[in-house]
Amino acid sequence: MHSTNYRRTLITVASDTRAQKGTEPPHGKGSIAERQYVLLHNREYQLTSDELIFTVYADRQGIPAQERGRALKEYYAQGRACLRSSPLAKSYGWGFHFDDDGLLALVPVDSQRYAELIEDDSVTKLPAMRSKRA
Repeated sequence: MHSTNYRRTLITVASDTRAQKGTEPPHGKGSIAERQYVLLHNREYQLTSDELIFTVYADRQGIPAQERGRALKEYYAQGRACLRSSPLAKSYGWGFHFDDDGLLALVPVDSQRYAELIEDDSVTKLPAMRSKRA
């Protein structure tokens, strides 16, 4: 089974983002950004990346709760894009911090916590994918 989980890692905002601070994505559209934000905001270190990505996928596909165990195995039977491709990190100014157990939290780019994580040599830094080609 493939995985998108990281440990002791910060996915930094994309180098080409225009976001100067962590902003909430627009509500009511059911976008991936909105769904990820709702699942993570004020719920620090409760989900893994695999859980977040699959939950958003399953919700958007309307997969019933009783079928999600099987669907999860099928979903991760092949490689999937990780949170480096998330619109939250590409467009809305949010980094993703993964703790020692692989649980994640949103970290706004304009926060003291983000600055501390950037300076922490024990934390691996991975940039979010750019929105445009160089």
